[in-house]
Amino acid sequence: MSMTEKIKIAMLKRNMSLKDLAEKLDQSPQNISGKFKRDNFKEEELKEIAGALDCTINIEMVMNDTGERI
Repeated sequence: MSMTEKIKIAMLKRNMSLKDLAEKLDQSPQNISGKFKRDNFKEEELKEIAGALDCTINIEMVMNDTGERI
C-alpha cells in the first residue's frame, strides 16, 4: 500500500477532505494533490501530515539480513 493510500485512509477515518488537510498544513489543495499523485513525501512532510490527522507515524530502517533496526 502506498503512502498516499495510507494518508487517504486516515483522512476518511477523520472525515477530512483534501481541502481540510491542505488548510491544516497551510498549503494549497493543488500542492497536496500533486504530492498524492507523485506519492512523493519528505519525512518532515509525513510528520506534519500525521500531526494534522492526529496520527503517529513510525519510520525505521531494518537490516534484512540481521533484523537490526536502525
